[in-house]
Amino acid sequence: MRGARTLLALAAGLAAAAGVAAPPIVRTEAGAVQGSDGPILAFKGIPYAAPPVGAGRWRPPAPAPHWSGVRDATRFGNDCVQSPWIVSSGQPTSEDCLTLNVWTPATGRDAHRPVLVFVYGGGFIGGTSAYALYDGAALAAQGAVVVSFNYRIGILGFLAHPMLTAESPRHASGNYGLLDQIAALRWVRANIRAFGGDPRRVTVFGESAGAASIAMLLTSPLARGLFTGAILESPVLPELADLASAERAGARLGADIAELRAATPEQLLAHNLDFFPAAVAPLMPMAFPSPIEDGYVLPRQPRAAYARGELLAVAAIVGCNADEGRMFVDPAQAPTAVQYRAWAEQHFGAAAADVLRLNPAPSDAVAAGAYAAVIGDAEFVSAARAVARGLARRQRPTYAYVFTRDLGGSGVPATHSEELPHVFGNFAAPDFTRHPPPDAIDRRLSAALQASWVHFAASGDPTVAALPRWPRYDAATDPYLELGATPRVAAGYRRESVDAVERGLLP
Repeated sequence: MRGARTLLALAAGLAAAAGVAAPPIVRTEAGAVQGSDGPILAFKGIPYAAPPVGAGRWRPPAPAPHWSGVRDATRFGNDCVQSPWIVSSGQPTSEDCLTLNVWTPATGRDAHRPVLVFVYGGGFIGGTSAYALYDGAALAAQGAVVVSFNYRIGILGFLAHPMLTAESPRHASGNYGLLDQIAALRWVRANIRAFGGDPRRVTVFGESAGAASIAMLLTSPLARGLFTGAILESPVLPELADLASAERAGARLGADIAELRAATPEQLLAHNLDFFPAAVAPLMPMAFPSPIEDGYVLPRQPRAAYARGELLAVAAIVGCNADEGRMFVDPAQAPTAVQYRAWAEQHFGAAAADVLRLNPAPSDAVAAGAYAAVIGDAEFVSAARAVARGLARRQRPTYAYVFTRDLGGSGVPATHSEELPHVFGNFAAPDFTRHPPPDAIDRRLSAALQASWVHFAASGDPTVAALPRWPRYDAATDPYLELGATPRVAAGYRRESVDAVERGLLP
């Protein structure tokens, strides 16, 4: 470290001589990092674990190796390997991808600010912390330290195999992506104080597969003590494959794990959608892999854990969007009214009549909307309600929301993921430029949500001056805060329809 101190002093001296601010440098447990200057300091591409390459493929993350000198942390690390059609950040992909990013206010580096750690979505087959939408500067400007990180996805993150289970001292395989998430949270606990964060006030937040990950971590003993709050935006709670069925599916790719470790990432990606056990009666036309009930990271089915309240006790916010299912309905393949009825009868059995009554499609013109509404209820609204009920059972403050704002007043209800520009304050991300530009209502709502998320991370209470008093969740009445053009308190969101869907799907 003596060489590192010399380099730090040299950098500071050169900056002073030039009359400019010294570049921000922070010492982590593995070595010093230099980030980007400004009102919000940004540190990108910091390794939180060793590269999971070679013999490290399909093994739990190992500690990041130490380095000497000062590591450049002004650029994002590689995206984790994924199919080319998924990547949207412009970063190269690699198995050497276990890095994280930190945004923190430049002033008051010893302020012990609340910490927000983001987990990206992407159906467990895609995603990146380098996506422009997830830039944490605007959130950090509200008085928080914001962290994002990459985790392994798809076949490289969730392959189970008999030989992998046999070589594991825990006799488990398949949940390497979740183990990456746990390793990143451990890094935060060990290092975030150096960036101005308070390791005793860490809130993890995520959307879609990121929210599902958090929902599952809340059932895992390995995540105990790593965060004090959780914000789950549009979670799902699928029935997980068990270890034995996941091993059988993985073994179909080849009996010898050494040969699979020798395969190229491109060869493995060819199996990115067929290495996993087929979903049981999937509702949506696409079926993605997911974590598995492996007996180690996830010792039980998540829905069962939520039903029994067998969860980590943390303060939580959980919610969904007004029209979640619309994202998953291709207009070119929208069902006719007859096809929609047949689909409902196939999946919901005796409850199909109620599902169809509550979500009618008297003509082909409205069948796609009814189909999307049922998809949203079954996959997202039901899961958000189950999470809220389970967490509230733990006697910790739990809050629910429904995001209804139509961006730019377009009149089209918010679908899956469309709360994210408001949460991050980033309306210029490429995927959202096709929407109407934000108006004054969007910017007010965005400011309120950012303030709320940060205040929640600081105190466990999401109510801020720009929002109504947020009611604590109670299973008897299902209260929630509607986050729309005019935020308001309501109750029982789509309750009858969700009840009907659950009668048809759940044992």
